[in-house]
Amino acid sequence: MASPAFQRWAAGFPLTRGIARRNTRALFDLCAGFVYSQVLFACVRLDLFATLERGPLPPDALAVRLGLPPEGAIRLLRAAVALDLLRELPDGRYALADLGAALIGNPSVAAMIEHHAMLYADLADPVALLRGQAGRTRLGRYWPYADGGDLDDGSVASYSGLMSASQALLAGDVLDACPLGGHARLLDVGGGEGAFAEAAARRNPTLQLMLFDLPPVAERARARLAAAGLAERVACRGGSFLRDPLPGGADAISLIRVLHDHDDGPAQALLAAAHAALPPGGTLIVAEPMAGTPGAEPVGDAYFGFYLMAMGSGRPRRAEELSAMIARAGFSRVRETPTRRPLLTRLITAVKQE
Repeated sequence: MASPAFQRWAAGFPLTRGIARRNTRALFDLCAGFVYSQVLFACVRLDLFATLERGPLPPDALAVRLGLPPEGAIRLLRAAVALDLLRELPDGRYALADLGAALIGNPSVAAMIEHHAMLYADLADPVALLRGQAGRTRLGRYWPYADGGDLDDGSVASYSGLMSASQALLAGDVLDACPLGGHARLLDVGGGEGAFAEAAARRNPTLQLMLFDLPPVAERARARLAAAGLAERVACRGGSFLRDPLPGGADAISLIRVLHDHDDGPAQALLAAAHAALPPGGTLIVAEPMAGTPGAEPVGDAYFGFYLMAMGSGRPRRAEELSAMIARAGFSRVRETPTRRPLLTRLITAVKQE
């Protein structure tokens, strides 16, 4: 496979031509992936998909609405068509393709695309990151809890809105896979501004809830949930699970995209704290993207592996690794339940032995 002569032969031989061309395309896509991402970023930054939501438009009209010169608009539109974000109609107008339309229905994805500008800057020298020589990264400053940075209202506001938006995308999938109707009180640890707690409350009208997060984050959650009419049902508690015991009184504890943000020591300590806070028979719910997900292998070890490295804390774990950590914390009946979109989140539940 490494021989140029063999590559040329394989590209011309009828039985191997298709394989050779697919391999060539795959290698080129790896080289060009950043450019593809920047095309998507430009579409989001210019609000192209929302502009086309009401129907197809000709390129000259799009150039005016996007504030681009005609040649720049054509270049972007053709690139978006090549990436299956848009369709070019026979009359020359441009319309949304399925991928572009999907972004309109998921504003949290657009927020993540904007957010990735920091990740790309941090990955400008990936070897320095791997060697631990990059210093404090932009993502480390954006997620100040990741490297022990100070939290204030400004730093909290910068990330908690993004975290809330992305949690809302996953909440329905988690609750579909793990109905909470049999529980009286749920404690959502690391619950951010309360997106998952709100979804759980809406889905289960008799369920009482608690949210536990760092004090400035918990204050934002309290205000948001009060505005949503849930002040009486969701109690927000401030603290750090690295230093403080978790509040008691819940018969279920949820960790929604929390463990993979933390290194093994803190993650194992959090699982032990959850075990201590639950009564016998209480349920632990762990939901997050995991390494080794069939059909989504690059998402775990490649994307999240390097994202969390740039952030300065945590790593993607395989389901069996998480299950072993949960068992070491004292839980039994550890099992995985399928979710609708395992690429985004997988689900493991466990029970504190009675």
